[in-house]
Amino acid sequence: MNETLLTALALIPALVVAIVFHEVAHGWTALLLGDPTAKERRRLSLNPLRHVDPLGTVILPGMLALAGAPVFGWAKPVPVNKWRLDNPRFGMMAVAAAGPGTNLVLAAIGAVVLGLFLRMAMPDVTDPAAIMNLMMLSAAAPASGAGFVLFALTSFIVINLFLALFNLLPLPPFDGSHIVEGLLPPKAAQVYEKLRPFGFPLLFLLLLVIPYFFPHLGIVQRVVWPPVLWALEQYLHLAAFFAG
Repeated sequence: MNETLLTALALIPALVVAIVFHEVAHGWTALLLGDPTAKERRRLSLNPLRHVDPLGTVILPGMLALAGAPVFGWAKPVPVNKWRLDNPRFGMMAVAAAGPGTNLVLAAIGAVVLGLFLRMAMPDVTDPAAIMNLMMLSAAAPASGAGFVLFALTSFIVINLFLALFNLLPLPPFDGSHIVEGLLPPKAAQVYEKLRPFGFPLLFLLLLVIPYFFPHLGIVQRVVWPPVLWALEQYLHLAAFFAG
């Protein structure tokens, strides 16, 4: 029970920070590119209460994380009016990219803090492989003080990386779909836009329903996690640099 509570204390704040900053980045980028809609609706605040959807931001991601399933979620979408942007086509691509880009920056900050923590608390740990081993140990037993800090920091990095790469999937309504739509010729973009109503059902089918009934297919293990693990390895190099 204590380990479950500690896990929740590490994961939930990380999820809230990652998702709120993600959404605010969309709004600020839209404002810089000519659309003040988010500002007018007071959505450029980092106050989580303005952005958190109880189900999508806390309950569902927390349950998925505790169950070892792919972690995804959503906040109340920051309103963006593409027709108020100075350049709607480019603007929507930039607004969409700002969210995942912010998560990558947050993951980098987490890696730097992790490296500095290791430098002070565990000076013998200075290479990515050793840091990865510590990550596994802290996830299995986060009860000690140093173990909890290590687990919280590594969870923060992984969650931000997962949300960044997950949101770059070219599947409506995720950010990657807006980037793809902006790169497509106008007629192809109109056809692609018609897929938006089917985005979430397809996502649940691919990541939850099919893996549940056909676990041997390994969709999550073969498609979702490899890019996240590759990115994590690069960020652990950054942590190792600051660890000395």
